[in-house]
Amino acid sequence: MHELGIVFHVIKRLENLAEENKLSEIQSVTLEIGEVSGVVPEYLQDCWKWAVKKTEIMQKSELKIEPIEAVTICNDCKKTYRTVEFGKTCPHCKSDNTVLQVGNEMNIKQIEAC
Repeated sequence: MHELGIVFHVIKRLENLAEENKLSEIQSVTLEIGEVSGVVPEYLQDCWKWAVKKTEIMQKSELKIEPIEAVTICNDCKKTYRTVEFGKTCPHCKSDNTVLQVGNEMNIKQIEAC
């Protein structure tokens, strides 16, 4: 389960940020997660609930998740399409000469703290 490693990495980054900015509590964190990133949001939430109890500054912190739709571009016809719906084959020209543009990333979008 790589979600636990992701949670530990995010918590460490937030703890460093809190120390740099003299924050006393992180109330919520919003993560953007690509729909083909391989991260399972439900597992991430479960790991978050367990892991934040281990840190003083984030014990009551809420994790919010916003999906990023996966979009692929076709190198032949130059059109984009929804990756999850059509996979690697372009629905416009049927080419397999395609590249994922977005949807594989994970970003810390927003932090609510005091």
